[in-house]
Amino acid sequence: MTPKRIARLREVLNRRQPDLTVVTDFVHKQRNLSAIVRNCDAVGIQRMHAVIGTEDYKTFRGTAMGSHHWVDVDTHQNPAAVLDALKASGYQLVAAHFDEQATDYRLVDYTLPTGILLGAERRGVSAIALERVDRCITIPMVGMVESYNVSVAAGIILAEAQRQREAAGMYAQCRLEASSWERLFFEWGHPRVRDFCRERGLSYPPLDAEGEIDNPSGWYADVREGRAPMEDKNND
Repeated sequence: MTPKRIARLREVLNRRQPDLTVVTDFVHKQRNLSAIVRNCDAVGIQRMHAVIGTEDYKTFRGTAMGSHHWVDVDTHQNPAAVLDALKASGYQLVAAHFDEQATDYRLVDYTLPTGILLGAERRGVSAIALERVDRCITIPMVGMVESYNVSVAAGIILAEAQRQREAAGMYAQCRLEASSWERLFFEWGHPRVRDFCRERGLSYPPLDAEGEIDNPSGWYADVREGRAPMEDKNND
């Protein structure tokens, strides 16, 4: 990696927001889901959740402009489990959904651990998901149309979350756990070796101060001789 590339990876990782996420509730249109992934990357979200039933997420990667390389997308068959898990971890859950109690999206405190729930354009947020959210939010509109495209709505809400977190200094210091930071730095910087290790169940080799593999010839020799350490499934 070039010094410029290393600096860029470190800069991005140091601004990731581990306690901000998006949950899509059966958003199946490829262009919408892919655009939401890009929005997540743009505001520093590292992990989002896509409730897509039994669909394969690979079918949605076509228009993601490579963002799926930078954002971890966990897929789920129904929204209940992921929303319950987020709630148990202390997240407030807000749904982009209009009802009589819905409030302006700008009134939410996004500096708190937050999960933003988005439904498909026609279907909306499912009833089972609405039972689990803390509040519903809307984006004020003054035109003839009644709603934004779901990916546009995601971008608007996430821009407000970024504004609040920026003002609170939450992008000014690294917030990822060290193990997550190191794993992502390796995977982003050395994707071919990442895939090689994943295919064989190997631990990632150590990196030197410049972000390059330390003693690569020695590591490959260990791999050939079966001495390279195996991946610890208990680690992040």
